Amino acid sequence: MAYRSFEELEVWKRSCALAVSVYQKLGQVREFSLRDQMQRAAVSIPSNIAEGAERGGRDFARFLRIALGSAAELRTQVYIAKKIDVLSADDFAPLINELKEISRMLTGLRKSLKTEN
Repeated sequence: MAYRSFEELEVWKRSCALAVSVYQKLGQVREFSLRDQMQRAAVSIPSNIAEGAERGGRDFARFLRIALGSAAELRTQVYIAKKIDVLSADDFAPLINELKEISRMLTGLRKSLKTEN
């Protein structure tokens, strides 16, 4: 897997866009603790991808696992937000679908790192 910078990674680009989307969708939400936790989890995904990529080697795989965990955490919170009517069905489905795709991409990237080593 050849890349020069984490900014070139499609999974990083998509997870950044997801974080922005989460901030936009939750901007007016009054459930402060859930909103803040969701925003932290959303920002954690691209942040861990970037940090791992810059560290390289085994650290990259470890940080990708952390990003994958943050994606699962956020997916759980999105389900909860939908159930308590913080998110509409129109907001819920695209977030869940994108989180599942990002998780698949992270898993694929981790596997590609294993085959390189």
